[in-house]
Amino acid sequence: MKIANSVLVIVPMLFFLLSGCAGPKGATPIEKREAVRTMTQNTLAKLYELEPQAKADLKAAVGYAVFSNTGINLLMVSTGNGWGIAHDNESGKDIYMKMLSAGVGLGLGVKDFRGVFVFSTREAFSTFVETGWQAGAQADVAAKGGEKGVAVAGAIDVGPGVKLYQITENGLALQATIQGTKYWKDEELN
Repeated sequence: MKIANSVLVIVPMLFFLLSGCAGPKGATPIEKREAVRTMTQNTLAKLYELEPQAKADLKAAVGYAVFSNTGINLLMVSTGNGWGIAHDNESGKDIYMKMLSAGVGLGLGVKDFRGVFVFSTREAFSTFVETGWQAGAQADVAAKGGEKGVAVAGAIDVGPGVKLYQITENGLALQATIQGTKYWKDEELN
């Protein structure tokens, strides 16, 4: 019974904590779109520095998506949210999007990271943008080396026609976890 009571307290706390990072900074849609574009440019610059091959991968892709994500893991419950842009390389169009994740697992902490999805097929990109892709993947394939923990391997396959680069403050992540994560268009910013 104590666990049930703890969950009743913890879950609302998680949603309260995440409400402060529920979207890009700015008071107006114009300011929020600018914040998303700035985050995207900064994330791509960092990715190209860490993994130079990524620039060619994104250029050759049908499209890509860049997200800022914040996750909180408190005891047995984890949740996260974020926002970003899906970019269609063929049309040059940017689609503003949101994401939300939830799961269970033992842990404690806050993780701020950036995710860059690379779509090699039109079907994968269209599904992500138009129907609000729902992920359920976890990959632990990148090896780290060096003092800063910069990953040796590049993108991780997370679905048919979809690869993911996940960047933390220490470089590319050792593992990419997108389990129980939903992505959809941001109605306010599009």
